[in-house]
Amino acid sequence: MRNTLKVYRAMHDLTQEALAEKLGVTRQTIISIESGRYDPSLGLAFKIAGLFKVKIEDVFSREDAD
Repeated sequence: MRNTLKVYRAMHDLTQEALAEKLGVTRQTIISIESGRYDPSLGLAFKIAGLFKVKIEDVFSREDAD
């Protein structure tokens, strides 16, 4: 799965630590999601999209969705 989490985080001037706190996860979780090593649960994906006031599809997309 591809994601633009790092882009949205930067647009909102949030550090990985600050985003992790807002979402109730660890900084390591944010690092893993941004690097593509971890796909978030559907619940966490909704929380991320809700925080940035965008659709889940704006942040996450399938790698073969081209």
